[in-house]
Amino acid sequence: LWDNLFWRHQDEGLALFLSSETFNYYSLPYDFEDLAVVADRFYIKPLLPLLADDGRFFILALSQNRVKLLLGTRLSVGEVDLAGFPVNLVGTLVPAGSEKQLQFHTSSGPSGNGRRAVIFHGHGAGDKQIRANILRYFRQIDTGLSSLLRNEHAPLLVAGVDSLLPLYREVNSYQHLIGESIVGNPERVRMKDLHQRGWAIVQPLFQQTRRQAAAKYQRLIGIRSEKAANDPFQIIGAANYGRIETLFVALDQRLWGRFDPDTGTVELHHTKELRDGDLLNFAAIQTMINGGTVYVAKSQEMPSRSLFAAIYRY
Repeated sequence: LWDNLFWRHQDEGLALFLSSETFNYYSLPYDFEDLAVVADRFYIKPLLPLLADDGRFFILALSQNRVKLLLGTRLSVGEVDLAGFPVNLVGTLVPAGSEKQLQFHTSSGPSGNGRRAVIFHGHGAGDKQIRANILRYFRQIDTGLSSLLRNEHAPLLVAGVDSLLPLYREVNSYQHLIGESIVGNPERVRMKDLHQRGWAIVQPLFQQTRRQAAAKYQRLIGIRSEKAANDPFQIIGAANYGRIETLFVALDQRLWGRFDPDTGTVELHHTKELRDGDLLNFAAIQTMINGGTVYVAKSQEMPSRSLFAAIYRY
């Protein structure tokens, strides 16, 4: 029965990862070539469109009753666990046991600019105190995000009613918060719709960043700079040692071989031999582990006539 249910509830793609210690499987929202790889490390290159920075973004949904952080790509969206974050806005604004009452909601009619207005009703507290309390709440969120996203470079969108958005921007410290927001009460919007609205905002940014990276590579390689390379023997070692800032990888090709991290030796083979791995896969994983940006492309869309194109940090 379990097997029947499993196969009846699949998406476009299925990825299985098996070792002597683990077994994990993922139903994925896009199709890819059938392939089985036996090697010393998991083969994730077909999943790079979901994992690489080219297409990953966050949505911080701020509302009265809860705060949510969504992680999205072009094809998918999911909620990030925010254990330890402030529960909700009202609970933060009104200390436990306080006799003061505070209500926070959106008006039923439009405000002067055509958007729904936020109304604060307080007894015993002025507007300045309410504003200070909201800022305190947002600082708590920002502190949590600073820890959670400390190694991230993906853009962050904020979703919320328009009167709160400028207040959050006052306290934000995440360097990749973008200027445009998703305006409206996120409690009334499905996650799927938030994802679609968010992708419409960030997609042009991704395309621009990718074009800029490709142009930078072509400029550096054109002047024979040591900060750009397309030689696999150089790039595989550089990826392992954390030298790569940006890496373009041919998604539709494979480069079978082995890399010895102790000696820095690279072996390349025309066909897969025993214990070989796809070194395109290896370089992409190592680049991401070391905080670099990975872009995947079909061979004809690569910024050079090679399987790799890299920009070095040093």
